[in-house]
Amino acid sequence: MKRIIFLCVFTATLFFILKTTMAQWVTETVDNPKYFSDFGPRSIAIDSNNHPHIAYGGDHLYYAYYDGSAWHYETIDSSPGVGMYTSLALDSAHNVHISYYDATNDDLKYVTGTSGSWSTPETIDSSGVVGEYTSLALDSAGNVHISYYDATNDDLKYVTGTSGSWSTPETIDSSGVVSMHTSLALDSANNVHISYYDWGNDDLKYVTGSSGSWNPPETIDSSGWVGLYTSLALDSAHNVHISYYDATNADLKYVTGTSGSWNPPETIDSSGDVGEYTSLALDSAHNVHISYYDDANHDLKYVTDSFGFWNTPETIDSSGGEYTSLALDSANNVHISYFDYTNHDLKYATSLDSDSDGICDRKDNCPNTQMAQL
Repeated sequence: MKRIIFLCVFTATLFFILKTTMAQWVTETVDNPKYFSDFGPRSIAIDSNNHPHIAYGGDHLYYAYYDGSAWHYETIDSSPGVGMYTSLALDSAHNVHISYYDATNDDLKYVTGTSGSWSTPETIDSSGVVGEYTSLALDSAGNVHISYYDATNDDLKYVTGTSGSWSTPETIDSSGVVSMHTSLALDSANNVHISYYDWGNDDLKYVTGSSGSWNPPETIDSSGWVGLYTSLALDSAHNVHISYYDATNADLKYVTGTSGSWNPPETIDSSGDVGEYTSLALDSAHNVHISYYDDANHDLKYVTDSFGFWNTPETIDSSGGEYTSLALDSANNVHISYFDYTNHDLKYATSLDSDSDGICDRKDNCPNTQMAQL
C-alpha cells in the first residue's frame, strides 16, 4: 500500500512539474511598421502592476507600454538616427529610464520621465564613437549606472549619475578590442557587475567594482569563439549568472559564480545554430530564465532551470525572435519583447496563461489579446 501511495504521489508530482515548466505562451504584435534595430537584452521592464514597458528605435527613440487594457505608444526622441541599443529600467515611482545610441552623432544618450512627460534627452558621452551596446540599471538611491562600448578606442566604458548630473565617463577595460555586448547589474551593496565580449580574443569577460575602484577584468570563458550576446543577472547571494553565445559551436551557453570563482561553463542548447540575442533573468527562487534566437529556424526560444534541472528548450514563436529581452513580474511570469524576422514587427510574448488552459483571458491578466477582452 505504501509503495502504491508513493508511486501515485511521485506520478502526480512529476505531472505537476512537467505541466508547470512547459508554459502556455501567448504572443502578439506590439508595433509596426516603424524602423527599429539592435535593441538590447534589457529593453523591457515590468512595473509593480505587472505591466510591460518597452524601449526600441533606430530612426527615432520609441516607447510602448501596456496599461492593463491597451498598448500605448510614444516617440520620446524624434532626432534622426537615434534609439538603437536601448536599455530600460523603472524606478519605484514607475519613472522610466532609458539609455540608447545616437547613430547620427555617435553619442551615448539618456532620457527619463513618464508617459507624456519626458525630460529633454541628454548626451552623456560624445568623446568619439561611443554608446553602442548600452546596459542600464538603477541603484537603491535611484542613481543611474550605464555600461557601453567605446568604438573609437575599442574600450569598455561606464558612467553614473542622475539626469543633469553625471560623473566623468570611465574606461574600465582597454586591453585590446573589448566591451561589445555589455550587460550590467547591481548587487544589494550597489556594486557594479558587468559581463561583456572581448572581440580581440573572442572571450567572455567580466568585471566588478564601483566608480573609480574596479577589480581587474576576468576572462570567464576562452574555449573558442565565445562571449557574444551576454546577459547578466545577480541572485540575492550576489552570485553572478550569465548567458551568452558560443559562435564556434553555434550553441547557447551559461555560467555562474563569483569574482575569481566560476563554475565550468555549460552548454544549454546545441540544437542547430542557437543562442544569439540572449536575455537572462532570475525569479524569486533563483531559477534561471533565458530567451534567445534560433538562427537556423528564425525562431524565438526559451529555456529555464526550474526544479533544479534545465528543461527542454521551447520554441515560443516560429515567425522570428531576434533582439530578445526578458523580464519577470512579481508572480514570476515571463515577459519577452523581440523582433519578428518574418514580418518586421515588434512583438511581445508572455507566459501569463497561469491556469494553463491554453487561453490567455481575464483570468490570467493577459495583455491586449482578443480573449482578454471577453
